[in-house]
Amino acid sequence: MQVKYTSLIVLVCLLLSACSSRNTPAPVSVLDTGRAKVSRKIHITGEHYRVQKGDTLYAIAFSANKDVREIAQINGIKPPYTIYPKQLIYIESQWLKKKKREKYRNSSKKSTKSTQKNNKKLKKEVAKPIQREYVRKQPSKKTVSKKVRSANKLAQSLSWQWPAQGKVTQRFSNKENGYKGVQIANRTGTSVRAAADGVVVYAGDALRGYGNLIIVKHNDDYLSAYAHNSRLLVQEKQDVKAGQKIAEMGSSESPVTALRFEIRYRGKAVNPSKYLP
Repeated sequence: MQVKYTSLIVLVCLLLSACSSRNTPAPVSVLDTGRAKVSRKIHITGEHYRVQKGDTLYAIAFSANKDVREIAQINGIKPPYTIYPKQLIYIESQWLKKKKREKYRNSSKKSTKSTQKNNKKLKKEVAKPIQREYVRKQPSKKTVSKKVRSANKLAQSLSWQWPAQGKVTQRFSNKENGYKGVQIANRTGTSVRAAADGVVVYAGDALRGYGNLIIVKHNDDYLSAYAHNSRLLVQEKQDVKAGQKIAEMGSSESPVTALRFEIRYRGKAVNPSKYLP
């Protein structure tokens, strides 16, 4: 009798432990098929970048502060600039040149005093002609001013408008670590509109520090960017018109609820105040 009673107690304990184990959350490896969720961000720190799913060449160029055509040329990528996951994108063409120079130095170690003397003589003989040639090749102030004027005309040909209503809380700065756009503060959900006609070349949250971001291409030289949105209402490759609602204001990757708006000319941030009415 005592043995039966003991067996009954053991059986009850086993049932209770089984029930309690069912209430315990299952391991992440079971719930998520063993794949951990990783926050993917485009972060370029060197001379090259490994493409991840969802990246576009425009987003990579934007993150690197480069013109997309420059990146495409370095990597031999032709329009419409299609890239693939795990593809290696070189950011600086100088990186390849540096590797070639290092390889050349390692293979040729024949630097003697006589060759150094000959080089000094050659430098003296050709210094003046090279200097004159260099001076002739320098672009004149007129040439530079013409380029600036043509760029301004190109920008003025676009019908620019303010991308959102609100208070301007930060303005563009030319300083090295200055704010490279304008910050327009308002309530969450405020309409964010395209500043000019164009096509969406990026819509996502992979660029570090920009949150939910939209990049619109207006022509071969000008892009506009709309950062920290709460919602994105357009997709990549979608045509948009000036004034069209493309997003809603938010605070993604930002301590304040505001829109960060940038205009880029050939990859470089320019002062939006010079273009907006």
